[in-house]
Amino acid sequence: MRHAEGPLLTIDVGDRSADRVPIDDLLEATIGGRATATHLAHERIPFDADPFGPENRAYVSTGPLQVSRTSFTGRMNMTALSPLTDGLASTNAGGYLSRNFADTGISVLELVGASDELLAIHVTDDGVEFEPVPELAGALVSEVSDYVAEERDLGPEHCLAIGPAGENLVRFASVMTFDTRAFGRGGLGAVLGSKNVKCVTFEGDSPPDVAFPEDVASAIHSKAATADDPMRRQGTTHGTEFINDNFSLPTRYFSETSFEDVAGIGGDAVGEKKYKKGACSACAFACKLPTRDEATGVETEGPEFETVYAYGSNQGVGDVVDVMRANELCDELGMDTISAGVTVAAYLASEDEFGNAELAREVTEQIAHREGIGDRLAEGVHRVHDELGVEDWTVKGLEFAAHDGRALHGLGLQYAVAGRGADHMYATMQSLEYRGTVDPEGTAGKAETVVEQENFAAFRDSGIVCAFSGSYVDESDLEALFDADYADLLDVGAGVVERERHFHNERGRAAEADRLPYDLPDLGDSIREYYDRRGYDADGTVPEDLIQSSHVPAAD
Repeated sequence: MRHAEGPLLTIDVGDRSADRVPIDDLLEATIGGRATATHLAHERIPFDADPFGPENRAYVSTGPLQVSRTSFTGRMNMTALSPLTDGLASTNAGGYLSRNFADTGISVLELVGASDELLAIHVTDDGVEFEPVPELAGALVSEVSDYVAEERDLGPEHCLAIGPAGENLVRFASVMTFDTRAFGRGGLGAVLGSKNVKCVTFEGDSPPDVAFPEDVASAIHSKAATADDPMRRQGTTHGTEFINDNFSLPTRYFSETSFEDVAGIGGDAVGEKKYKKGACSACAFACKLPTRDEATGVETEGPEFETVYAYGSNQGVGDVVDVMRANELCDELGMDTISAGVTVAAYLASEDEFGNAELAREVTEQIAHREGIGDRLAEGVHRVHDELGVEDWTVKGLEFAAHDGRALHGLGLQYAVAGRGADHMYATMQSLEYRGTVDPEGTAGKAETVVEQENFAAFRDSGIVCAFSGSYVDESDLEALFDADYADLLDVGAGVVERERHFHNERGRAAEADRLPYDLPDLGDSIREYYDRRGYDADGTVPEDLIQSSHVPAAD
């Protein structure tokens, strides 16, 4: 099985030490990315750890495809104990970091401990440097990039950074790279903030030697470059009007299921503001959205569909420029636009202020700095909904993505059982239900598909292959790229899902957490079928015999 190469680099930011340890056996068994990080986290983060404590560990990891030169491979993984969900969370980001990370010669970076002063950490193929940066306290993400450019002559494609939200331990703070690409879900920016790490840079000239079948890689790249795909013009927003008209676009804090002003924030509105192509490293698909509004001068990358929903329809805002402003603000402050937008929508609901985009931005700023009402909202919807007098639109503490399980019932089942909670990327059931491959009505009989989709998504995030590659990279391509049978690749994914749930079981989470804030047909029976197909016990716990040894080195 083709896998990532290179040691685990463990950095203790408390005692400012760095140690490289070979993990060849682990990489061979887990490929890289999310799977390798999850196995490490499962063994090395104490089950009773505080997400904000020095014992929590944050992992940045790459897969074997990140040293190839083909499309759909410009991504990285991050994994840690989430301060938002209180469970393991993995999130990935695109951009241009992955090749620079691989050039340092490592496969995984592990951050542990806590510094007594704000740090920039510089990782090269020669070693690690710790730089106190008190002058970056409170700095916006782009200001961190400016500092790194001036002091290190490195662009934002070499850097991970947090904004004020991470420093202030906002539970949905993101880690940013290339200024506008986010390791968004789960609050991992707050984990770095708790360790007093403002940024990490990567530079080197020691990429691992991983050979790929050039004919397969070239064919994928060619298909990406020539595809006539609306994603290449409007990104993920291309389906906004279709979803609004035929399924559900959550509106005004989930009180409605369609938005009358969708045309003002949908794919055409975003496409009109796009002024150049945008891509991730080595990718010819170029589905990103550099946008600019000439009248106001607002310029950002996006908004993608999730932001259109979170800061648009779900707040009752129908002007794409307002959504662009919110998108830029969240990037600079370092916050997940989904959780931030939904939390602000909950506040607008409590104040009867839907449609007030200016207030939404003011509150977003307050959240990042924990000022006024922002201090409470920084805890997320699950922890503040009673105080606001609104419903708790979360699963396992994670705010809902745009795709609505009330209309897509298989997705609702996915949300209920997913380790990360209400995250559409955990199994992407919505893709099958939008296309009609799976009937969106009912949950009965869908547990097997959820299992298969979860396994594939976990493998995909280990490779790492972009989620938007589905029409261009098939099973035979994956078998050739990873030199393995497809069933074996799915087995790697299954091990990820099992270890996540076992970790959560050890923290006291079992079947009672697999719930939704709404009813779906046959949901209870479908959850029990899911447990059965996974080999879990009836209470949603993972039997110990499913957790096999994975050659993880012992934590120091």
